[in-house]
Amino acid sequence: MGKKDKQDKALRKQEKSLLKQEKSLRRMEEALAEPGALAATLSQAARSTRTALSRLLSETGLYAGQDGVILALSRMDGLTTGQLAQALGVKPPTMTRTVTRMEAQGFLKRMEDSGDGRLSKVFLTEAGRAAVAGISASVLTCDRQAVAGLSGKEVETLIRLLKQVDANLGGNPCEMPDSSDV
Repeated sequence: MGKKDKQDKALRKQEKSLLKQEKSLRRMEEALAEPGALAATLSQAARSTRTALSRLLSETGLYAGQDGVILALSRMDGLTTGQLAQALGVKPPTMTRTVTRMEAQGFLKRMEDSGDGRLSKVFLTEAGRAAVAGISASVLTCDRQAVAGLSGKEVETLIRLLKQVDANLGGNPCEMPDSSDV
């Protein structure tokens, strides 16, 4: 193959790549033609997921949001309410009310920090530790319900795409795509 043939082949490959990118941009623009369609769909899916999970969690005696507190403490028991609030992305007063309610329900207990008497740390009780299995079962049931009818590959793709959407919107500190990748 001569030099001219190699150059022609490289040009055709480059043109094909540009056409593919243009087609991809057109499809994205068409998909986003209805303003707010993506945001509305994502919000509704998140609401539906949370509603289904809350219904399942209520069988374990937990309310919406309490599962996150128990799971956080199951990974690292003895956090302050401020640390829990930060880990779960809520305001400290909200976490204080949640911890107070969960303490009354018997899932948590607060204890004074032995090193700093000004601090109060939150720990799981036996009931709190027992709730971890119920939470896991509820999450698994909800996940399976959410992806019913999808193939394994589609589920993997969905999770990867949703993580990318979250990263694009600043939800996770991972590498942002270059504008030429869009």
